[in-house]
Amino acid sequence: MYPVLGILLIAVMLSSCTSVKVASDYDKGADFATYKTFAFYKPGIDKAEINDIDKRRILRAIESELLAKGFTKSETPDLLVSMFTKSREQVNVYNNNGFGPYGYGWGWSPYYYGNYNTVTTSTEGVLYIDLIDANKKELVWQGVGTGYLSQNNTKKEERIQEFVTSIFELYPPGSEKK
Repeated sequence: MYPVLGILLIAVMLSSCTSVKVASDYDKGADFATYKTFAFYKPGIDKAEINDIDKRRILRAIESELLAKGFTKSETPDLLVSMFTKSREQVNVYNNNGFGPYGYGWGWSPYYYGNYNTVTTSTEGVLYIDLIDANKKELVWQGVGTGYLSQNNTKKEERIQEFVTSIFELYPPGSEKK
């Protein structure tokens, strides 16, 4: 019974690591139907504390999502797009009392080693995407995605795309999946 419970717990933890939690906030007085064009807000993007490769990946993903929503990139935009990131290292210590590397619970086993601790680390990242009214220079929408980041370089681009796509599911306000 205990091994089944352990496998179930690991499956839940792994599935929760793959999802991106999203939220958004917006100016209720803004008319989002009037926004048709966009440009990136370089001063804001330059402040993002991530490497340039990942920054370009995020910007390409944002551009792709906005174009898919019918926006046009412009030198005289309706919206300015900015973004910033935060991250924190998570350290998890699991104390597997009685579940040694080869043991199966309490009792005697020739392979029982007593307490068996497992330490894992992961990085939780937060991506903020800001949409700023270009004429008023006011923030009109902010989307936030929180999730675990991939350390596997071959999966980074997919994970960034997943963050950005999940965030833009909330734009325009009122369009979120029910």
